[in-house]
Amino acid sequence: FNSLQFLIFFPIVTVIYFIIPDRIKNLWLLVSSYYFYMCWNAKYALLILFSTVITFFSGLLLEKEKLSDSHDEDQTNKFTNKRKKLIVAFSFLVNLLILFFFKYYNFTIDTLISPLFIKLHIEMNLPKNDVLLPVGISFYTFQALGYTMDVYRGEIYAEKNFINYALFVSFFPQLVAGPIERSKNILKQLNAPLKFNYDNFREGLFLMLWGFFLKIVMADRIAIFVDTVYGDYIKFSGWFVILATILFGIQIYCDFSGYSIIAMGTSKILGIQLMENFHSPYLSTSVTQFWRNWHISLTSWFKDYLYIPLGGSRKGKVRKYLNKMVVFLVSGLWHGANLTYVLWGGINGLYQVLEEMLNPLIRKINKFCHFNSDTIGYRIIQILITFILVDFSWLFFRASSLTEAFNLISSAISGKNPWILFDGSLYTCGLDISNFRLMIFCIGILFFTDICNFKGICIRKIVINQDILIRCLIISLSVLFLLVFGKYGPSFDAANFIYFQF
Repeated sequence: FNSLQFLIFFPIVTVIYFIIPDRIKNLWLLVSSYYFYMCWNAKYALLILFSTVITFFSGLLLEKEKLSDSHDEDQTNKFTNKRKKLIVAFSFLVNLLILFFFKYYNFTIDTLISPLFIKLHIEMNLPKNDVLLPVGISFYTFQALGYTMDVYRGEIYAEKNFINYALFVSFFPQLVAGPIERSKNILKQLNAPLKFNYDNFREGLFLMLWGFFLKIVMADRIAIFVDTVYGDYIKFSGWFVILATILFGIQIYCDFSGYSIIAMGTSKILGIQLMENFHSPYLSTSVTQFWRNWHISLTSWFKDYLYIPLGGSRKGKVRKYLNKMVVFLVSGLWHGANLTYVLWGGINGLYQVLEEMLNPLIRKINKFCHFNSDTIGYRIIQILITFILVDFSWLFFRASSLTEAFNLISSAISGKNPWILFDGSLYTCGLDISNFRLMIFCIGILFFTDICNFKGICIRKIVINQDILIRCLIISLSVLFLLVFGKYGPSFDAANFIYFQF
């Protein structure tokens, strides 16, 4: 999205899409989506195609079994249900084996098998997987598997048009970093392509501008400071590490929500509505609420396809807490084949378990001390505590290894240097004084926007409702701001979106 090539690619795709006949619109988007992905690595498009074929025919077989199920007697129904479960198991097994091979094979060798062989005094050189991790493989795999489960549960009918289904799996705006869309939302939209709509174009353009602001003005600027400090945490100890960790929490929010918003904007222009992936998460008053508002598509995916099938909260508190821990440990592993991600997931799962266990005690303390939990002051304290807890976990997410993570914590604790916040030392961490002040100013804009969003005030719609001169002025100034303050160009190594690696 943040490349010159995309700014050429997208208008061409859009113009052709709206001038060709409806019957070939989806075919054109499918070809464009595969071309978009193949520009990164052409041969890995075969992986998407293979996953698409497996889940497409799995859906058709499930639909066939469903139809026979409605006519068969009870005894035959049992065999039909077994066949349906086998079809789902086959679809999951094949897709997850592909994911395992590319993403988790080396991790399993290094963390499980090799240490076991060493303990057993067995000498064996196991082959390593020396292949490039396909961009977005976790996203499109989960999206395709979600479709299989939806058909199995009878929530949707199997899609019989292969072009439409293949486009659902590979739709280029959300192909490599989500949101992980649901078949119930996207397939029905793909079955009825829309004509060009000026309102959709206008709203999509505003979404894209806001997404670009979050990515190239904020996330890429903050990344310079964070990378500098984390790259030499022995020199930049104490409050340098603390501030860098706080800023990384903001960086990953701007980076990932920026991608999701640009994806929503490009889709909106094409007449397709994607789900919202973030809802002012850092204004959450609890970790549980944070995870309802952060990466909503993944959180809801795990809730529907893992947490509830495990029993959810229906089998007692102990089982409920165990299910939550399993979900967050798996979520950590989904993000990357590294123990740092597993620990990050475990920490967030533990936060939620402890939060639920301590809630009755907190309510008793509030009642005893006559605290009013509805006041602004109380909510601000809750927001700050939630941010501190979540931001601490981001340190493990950002670190390249557990050793580095604990070294960063040690560096943050050992360096007692609060004066660096005021003596200008912060301007030696990659950002000069003007860029650092611009970063702080932009964080203020983000905070204000999130407050408005949280209260249901949509600034985008307020701007859209102004007369055309005001709208043109705002768009012109926004584009100029991006051109002047965006981090791009030959002297800047544009950072990939963080979630591309997952």
